[in-house]
Amino acid sequence: MTNVTFLLFDGFSNMVLSCLLEPLRAVRDQGQADLHWQILSPDNGPVCSSSGLSITPDGRTHAPQACDLLIVLAGYGFRAHAQGDGPAVIRRLSRHAQVVVGADTGAWLLASAELISDHPVTLHWAVLSEFAEAFPQAQLRFERYLKTGRIWSCGGASSALDLMLAFIAERFGPASAFFASTMFLHDAERQQTHGRGPGRLAGKGTAKLRQTVNLMVETMETPLTLKALADKAGLTVRSLDRLFQAELGMAPGRYYQLMRLSHARDLAASTEFDLREIALRCGYSDASALSKAFSRAFGHPIRKSRGNRPR
Repeated sequence: MTNVTFLLFDGFSNMVLSCLLEPLRAVRDQGQADLHWQILSPDNGPVCSSSGLSITPDGRTHAPQACDLLIVLAGYGFRAHAQGDGPAVIRRLSRHAQVVVGADTGAWLLASAELISDHPVTLHWAVLSEFAEAFPQAQLRFERYLKTGRIWSCGGASSALDLMLAFIAERFGPASAFFASTMFLHDAERQQTHGRGPGRLAGKGTAKLRQTVNLMVETMETPLTLKALADKAGLTVRSLDRLFQAELGMAPGRYYQLMRLSHARDLAASTEFDLREIALRCGYSDASALSKAFSRAFGHPIRKSRGNRPR
């Protein structure tokens, strides 16, 4: 079982919270992981985001539970929070956490709680210089995110997503991290074509990467060989592999397969197609071939996805 605690401070970013929480939700909904989370606030009352969204905590800080990750999420108002009871609450909760994460401006509060003395940290780019002045002894790094010992940190939304995907890959495997990333890569950053069908990658990566991924999307029902993909992209197979390894952290064949399997899972969860139809739409010869590939990649049968249909 994996337990995650979110400690939210007034002024937190909805976008950063979504980038941290939604990938976990995606992994949980695969049915592969026994994963739970809870929301806390420093005073146990409702906490308000920077856009005015109010969230009611579902736990209390005076009765902390053991957790794998304690994620401290602060946004606007972090200076005032550092002067109040927040640092003491963070110290109390941190005693029950394997890893403590400072997200957005959260590292400022971790520093105020005296938790970062031996750990490099980063935080939102807009307050890096001010942080360096306020905590001259801190090991500040100009990185998107850092995972050092039990103190992790990240800046804004995109770096929070990168950090969470890295955690998911480490804890649950690269296939789970890929599936979680598709919510953002193939939904938020793509141009939709028709309905829920696969679209074209709009803004992620270099032009060659986008061109190749779009080819993969277009040929999902009749997958091309890597040689054919490389030829259409004007690359050698070796250059294609280097491109995907450098920009996406996996081989193009693996990415192509996971894209098709993720689409198969989406069809299983949201349509009445039988597995044979789903297999054909995702480039597999029959339901058996699809089922075997899906189980090898995700660790559970595709039929289990039928229970994850949106209500």
